[in-house]
Amino acid sequence: MLTPRTTLARRVTAALDASPSRIPVLLGGCGSGRTTLLRQLRDRIGRTSVQHIDVERTATTPERFLRAVTAVAPFPITDAAPASANARAAFDATLGFLGRARTPAGDPATFFLDEFLELRTFESFPGLRRVLHDCLDGLAASGNRFVLTSRYVARALRLLRDRTSRFEVIDMPALSIEDTLDILGPLTAAAGPPSDVPQDPQEADYLARTVNALADGRPAYVRALADELATMREHGGAGGTDAISALAALLATDGRLAKLCSFCYELRLHRARGYGALKAILEILAEEEGLTLTEISQRLQRTPGSTKDYLSWLEDVDLVAARQKRYSFSDPMLRVWVRLHCRPSAPNDDDLAREVHRYALPRLPQPPEAPPARKEEPAFAMAGGPPSGIIEID
Repeated sequence: MLTPRTTLARRVTAALDASPSRIPVLLGGCGSGRTTLLRQLRDRIGRTSVQHIDVERTATTPERFLRAVTAVAPFPITDAAPASANARAAFDATLGFLGRARTPAGDPATFFLDEFLELRTFESFPGLRRVLHDCLDGLAASGNRFVLTSRYVARALRLLRDRTSRFEVIDMPALSIEDTLDILGPLTAAAGPPSDVPQDPQEADYLARTVNALADGRPAYVRALADELATMREHGGAGGTDAISALAALLATDGRLAKLCSFCYELRLHRARGYGALKAILEILAEEEGLTLTEISQRLQRTPGSTKDYLSWLEDVDLVAARQKRYSFSDPMLRVWVRLHCRPSAPNDDDLAREVHRYALPRLPQPPEAPPARKEEPAFAMAGGPPSGIIEID
């Protein structure tokens, strides 16, 4: 049976191989595995045929972006970039390179534009107010092959709403139980004393379901839990399969998940407007989810109109989602992090245990059923059979 990740890779490859090729746009939140998938696809297609461009790290000025892209390109550079190009000319030269580049064998080049929405950085330069629209138009008109990604789902969908059908939006799926077993499997087999390793297939499946549920199916969270469980086994702890203890350790002040959630929280807030008020709303929703606009505005002590603007800005960067006019965190793990760390002092062990159990207990799968206990043999069986009805008297 194909897992969602295998199906996803095949779907992207099929889109690229179509005639004319389609442009997959991979959308998913922090830790959903977008970049990992791109690296796997680059290895599969061939590094001399693909250029992976991390737009988030290289979008500074149009001129420097052009130099950064062309300096490491695996493709022949046929058009020399102007030595002193202005911002518009440099961006046009970049689009020209993306649109016309060919592999050394003369085939269409493939470009992976990771976090393509970060090209918005160039909108502050003269002549580049519509940089994202110009970029998408240029890519759609090219005969080359492209894959785009973004962690900002709402913004990307709004941008692509009226675009050509050549763009194919693909939501990053959550990991399946089989995917999680694959991640846990090598770590489980290689680590710890045999007594800590779930040898029973039912036990291994239950551990995978537990990890998958606690991680909300996000690859980065699953990997962090798997690594923490392996570390616990390597150190000889008795909790080599205790996913809840592993989660508590990861959400401690210096824990891996605490740092990952902090990065995601700050990154998205800085991409939005109304920084202070948005943090206040997130703290309100951390205390109680599923609140309406009116309930949030009352607790925020702001008008419903301004609160509605704040909520729309949080939705714009996928920090909150509205279902039936009630607002909640898009990432439940991030809500736990806010409850633990958006406070005057660092959480202590009791705080960690309380919040992790509060988060974990509703998500835990049902444990595997224990085999029925074997009935004890009656005492007479030990003596060689049932009583005969004759009472012997010494």
